Amino acid sequence: MPDSQRTATLTYTQLLRTYLGPQWRRMSLITLLLLSILVFQLVNPYILRYFIDTTLGGGDQSTLLLAGLLFVGLALLNQGATILETYVSENVAWTATNRLRADLVAHCLRLDLAFHKSHTSGELIERIDGDVDALSTFFSRSFVLVASNILLILGLILILFQQHWLVGLVMGVFAILATYILLRIRNFAIRSETADRQKSAEFYGFMGEQLAGTSDIRANGATSYVLWRFYTLLRSWYPVNRRAALMGFSTFVTTIAIFGVGNALAFALGAYLWSQKLISPGAVYFIFYCTNLLNQPIDQIRRELQNLQKAGAGIERIRLLLHTQPTITDAPAPLSLPSGPLAVSFARVSFSYNEQDMVLHDLSFDLAPGKVLGLLGRTGSGKTTTARLLLRLYEAQSGEIRLGDVPIHATRLADLRQGVGMVTQDVQLFHASVRDNLTFFNTSIPDSRILKTLESLGLGPWLRSLPEGLDTELGSDGEGLSAGEAQLLAFTRIFLADPGLVILDEASSRLDPATEQLIEQATSKLLAGRTAIIIAHRLGTIQRADNIMVLENGCILEQGARVDLANDPDSRFSYLLKTGLEEVLA
Repeated sequence: MPDSQRTATLTYTQLLRTYLGPQWRRMSLITLLLLSILVFQLVNPYILRYFIDTTLGGGDQSTLLLAGLLFVGLALLNQGATILETYVSENVAWTATNRLRADLVAHCLRLDLAFHKSHTSGELIERIDGDVDALSTFFSRSFVLVASNILLILGLILILFQQHWLVGLVMGVFAILATYILLRIRNFAIRSETADRQKSAEFYGFMGEQLAGTSDIRANGATSYVLWRFYTLLRSWYPVNRRAALMGFSTFVTTIAIFGVGNALAFALGAYLWSQKLISPGAVYFIFYCTNLLNQPIDQIRRELQNLQKAGAGIERIRLLLHTQPTITDAPAPLSLPSGPLAVSFARVSFSYNEQDMVLHDLSFDLAPGKVLGLLGRTGSGKTTTARLLLRLYEAQSGEIRLGDVPIHATRLADLRQGVGMVTQDVQLFHASVRDNLTFFNTSIPDSRILKTLESLGLGPWLRSLPEGLDTELGSDGEGLSAGEAQLLAFTRIFLADPGLVILDEASSRLDPATEQLIEQATSKLLAGRTAIIIAHRLGTIQRADNIMVLENGCILEQGARVDLANDPDSRFSYLLKTGLEEVLA
């Protein structure tokens, strides 16, 4: 077996064991129902043959009535079992696919920030929802249906052998050839289906980006470009989709042709054997009926193989996603960060996003516990990158970063991100209650602490104006909140997390003077007894800094005590104070 085929088989087996294993009772019921349907289908031809031969032979009408009632009764039972099997199968499919979606979401949340920067949200939604949706039939009954229909084919061939060995032999060869042809077509089709799924992900990734930025697109006159890009994506998708559709239709057309050949064989064999007086008229119809019944499982296998073809494409993309592993992980024997304010140490740290253009070059500095560092520099100088490295959103290519004398790669990621709190100018709010937005869905934080924190930040009147207080649902992306209110909510999160190191990245750049005054008061409380790094373009935000560090092209241009640098007429910081920090660093 080729390696690719062996891997696919292993993946199918793993998925079935993981997501259908817990539902073995339902799967047993589905199997029992399908076997019952199989028995009903195999018994009915005998009833029809008996009915025809008895009628032509002038049999008793009561016997014919009984045979007719038995036929109708079995048909009703067959339909009832089919309905129940469909209902149970759909429940199995929903349960399995929802579990798989949850696992994929959890996996994506564990992946590094670099992965999410290289994949759009729309693409990930298509892979998590679209690809998994293609597996619904696969999870519910594909394998069971294929197995039961193979049994039905074998059963039909066996009873055709009972009629005459020639009929059984011809129809047996026909069934084998038909199944082989369908399997060959499926192997050719799966590549086209995989390419189609990839194009679908690219298109929906683009749509997700554009819909999220609708206001900016319209305000800046980029509508024409978006429509042009929309057109080019659809144009590149069309031939791929057409090729996948044609491969799918080729399976359908081949099946129709096979059915025609099967009917022709049935008529020819029936006519020949009847002309030789080897079978009765009822047996002629029996052969024709069984041949048509034989077409049903072949067609069912064709459809299930088509579903498996789609599932195979989805499984391949899901497998690639699950095989993408985070490069930033917990240490094997993690160390705990100390409590209280954390010391910060960078020792010859270098970093680049693309492993070519270095963003930070041999960055080294120390920040004592409880001290505040004002981090200055032009856009692109490496300020925000420094903050991201402290949170291990990215991993430095060389050097070492320590918090409280503990290397950050030697501690748990959860502990690290609990010990370091960061506020940026872009606040992400969720379509959830005020409570959940403030606690990040941590139910262990009591309401009393949340209310006390909001009052200390001056948000008490705002909270009391809400119709349901902490239970009030916020709109998507903080709809209905001002930039200042959203920023204050972000500060509240930091208060509730109580980290030992606080990073403020342009946290007050979007605030009006009145709200900024509230932030200044809250910041004084927040920084008390904590280490802090303040990234700023504005003079007011670094007045409380103990030390200043100026970055230029990823290198330290200047660092030292704020008072000393301000009083040194030759220092870069002194020059910035004289010329206007906002203008020089813009």
